[in-house]
Amino acid sequence: MKHRISRRAFLRGCTLLAASAAVGSLTSCGGTNAKDSSLPQLIVGSDTYPPYIYLNNDGIPAGIDVEIATEAFRRMGYAARFEPIDWEQKTNLVESGTIDCIWGCFSMDGREEVYRWAGPYMVSRQVAAVDADSSIRTLGDLAGKTIAVQSTGKPEEIFLSGSDPRIPQAVDVFSTEDRSVQYAMLACGYVDAIAAHETAILQYMKDNSVEFRILEEPLLVTGLGIAFAKNDNRGLNIQLNAVLAQMRTDGTLEQILGKYLEHASQYLEVDTIGT
Repeated sequence: MKHRISRRAFLRGCTLLAASAAVGSLTSCGGTNAKDSSLPQLIVGSDTYPPYIYLNNDGIPAGIDVEIATEAFRRMGYAARFEPIDWEQKTNLVESGTIDCIWGCFSMDGREEVYRWAGPYMVSRQVAAVDADSSIRTLGDLAGKTIAVQSTGKPEEIFLSGSDPRIPQAVDVFSTEDRSVQYAMLACGYVDAIAAHETAILQYMKDNSVEFRILEEPLLVTGLGIAFAKNDNRGLNIQLNAVLAQMRTDGTLEQILGKYLEHASQYLEVDTIGT
């Protein structure tokens, strides 16, 4: 039977070990002053999710989404200011105006009517990953196994809904508040698998010299977008869509992605989503 267990409840007996394995994975990106203070600021709410957003060695937000947002908003006449948020409160924060948008490897699938969107600007694969020596080879092999996901994320929704016939019903789902904790849980053997964006798993393995094995069959191929509140009538999502299209045409998006990802062009094939 699928169930949700909070990070606190699950980690009661293993907090220290999981935390030590997660060293180097940031839990918040920290606010940063916009580079051009002469421009009006837009507050971008996100949490840490390398390679999309993280703190560099100087303590400054960096990553794919940081670079895209900074350039796109600059072209729109704004300066981007990144603020760490409680990811579970993202909808309330954007609707209240505390932040102007949600931007941080955010899947649009199934949320199309919840926000005003700009995007998709990238393609992302949601996948499951296991220990390199695991006997789990397919999604069907997860029967009777445990998997860690981030709470309120798409993998959690997929596993808890029971709507995907490829996924056995007998999977124990452990939902963590902190994205980085699920990697530590797998590395330490507390769970049999994790599910997240493929690019994030690859980045974690690279940064921490850990070897996981990603299952070939993806959970979901989705588009990443930028979410504005449904009651936001400023038209920023429309302007941003136009600028993102411009950045795709002039090669800026591919140039930015190429700094972080191999075969950058394949992540820009947004027209292939759902085909």
